[in-house]
Amino acid sequence: MGMEYDVVIIGASAGGITTAISAKKFYPDKSVLVIKKEEVGMIPCGIPYIFGTLGSVEDDVLPVEKFLKPLGVEILTDEVTEIDPRAKLVRTKSGKEIRWEKLVIATGSKPVKPEFPGSELDGVYTVPKDYHYLKELRERIEDAERVVIVGGGFIALEVGDEIRKLGKEVTLVVRSRLLRSSFDREFSEMVEERLRERGINVTYGQVERLLGREKVEKVKLVDGTELPADLVIFSIGYRPNVELAVRAGLRVTRYGIWTDEYMRTSHPEIFAVGDCVEHRDFFTGKPYPLMLASTATFEARIAGANLFKLQIVRENRRTIGVYSTHIAGLTLAAAGLTEEAAKKEGFEVIVGYGRGPDRHPAKFPDTSMVTVKLVFSRDRGAILGAQIAGGKSVGEMINILALAIQKRLTASELYTLQIATHPLLTASPVGYQILQAAEDALAKLRT
Repeated sequence: MGMEYDVVIIGASAGGITTAISAKKFYPDKSVLVIKKEEVGMIPCGIPYIFGTLGSVEDDVLPVEKFLKPLGVEILTDEVTEIDPRAKLVRTKSGKEIRWEKLVIATGSKPVKPEFPGSELDGVYTVPKDYHYLKELRERIEDAERVVIVGGGFIALEVGDEIRKLGKEVTLVVRSRLLRSSFDREFSEMVEERLRERGINVTYGQVERLLGREKVEKVKLVDGTELPADLVIFSIGYRPNVELAVRAGLRVTRYGIWTDEYMRTSHPEIFAVGDCVEHRDFFTGKPYPLMLASTATFEARIAGANLFKLQIVRENRRTIGVYSTHIAGLTLAAAGLTEEAAKKEGFEVIVGYGRGPDRHPAKFPDTSMVTVKLVFSRDRGAILGAQIAGGKSVGEMINILALAIQKRLTASELYTLQIATHPLLTASPVGYQILQAAEDALAKLRT
């Protein structure tokens, strides 16, 4: 059965949906088909919250049709089994052959599976973007008393915090320090302190094996520690879904599908976006391991705009990791390089700190203390990275700093940034933390 479209997009998560929207905005006359594997998709960043705050898996369902139908995008629920670049076809599980002029691969990622002895026992889970799997996991958590989570990244901490809200005993097993790839030590310590206050146990060590008869009963660490567990969740990273691309003969590295700055793969008519793509760091050009929905949508907008003609103003000049999380009542956000990563790359850095309340006066009931850390290169004074901890205002403050990094602003330019402030909404104009941190760095640059 043959079908034909100008644009075919494989995948309907953040990257696939945004590519479709962008394609229709820039090329309204082109026909667009999105092929999604699952009947029900999940909002990826909302998954940890199905265990506590949201109350159900249904509350985190991604309304694909709502986004795409009004734009005239067609949706097919089926699984693509083959990409044929020569014939410009995709073939699906149900036997369809679909011809395309431009193809976009947005196949996402899947959790890294644990390969420890005992990981095949009942009660051992990962955190995939899979509705039915998550539904089952949520039911199992209801019945469990002691939950062990292996991992120290965003998903591990967010899931742990949410399960703790259900009154369960939660233990995090971490190899080095919390959120290591995104934050420097002082921020890791801040979040650990908050988690411990919430009653979450943080244990440092490495898993050796899982023990139990048919069902998991204990997690044994390399140092001999045994942690009792009714349920074990591994959150040890995600791998790009690249099998289709590999079989189609596209260039793929161990980090994902290779793309140029317009998100074109090694085949000029095939684009790729999101978790399945190899991202490259903004400063170093090295492969960048973090997988984020915000990065996927940024890449999707570039792909969508450049599908049929290259629009020079819209190209991907590499990835600035910018993200935020809210754990144990603390909002943490980061952009660019950490101090540790910058030094490892050979940058000579200057660090500036700013700290103060995010309302003025600080007597307002929703006030929280905000700490800002900015990392600058000593030679030019250009900003390399930023980290913030505090209340919910931090979630938007980091976006100011992501723009500063993209525009390579200096400490001097940030120090003279013109800002809006209001007692109920922001820090005082006298003590706005970003400007304070820039001022602190400037004073050090002069020495």
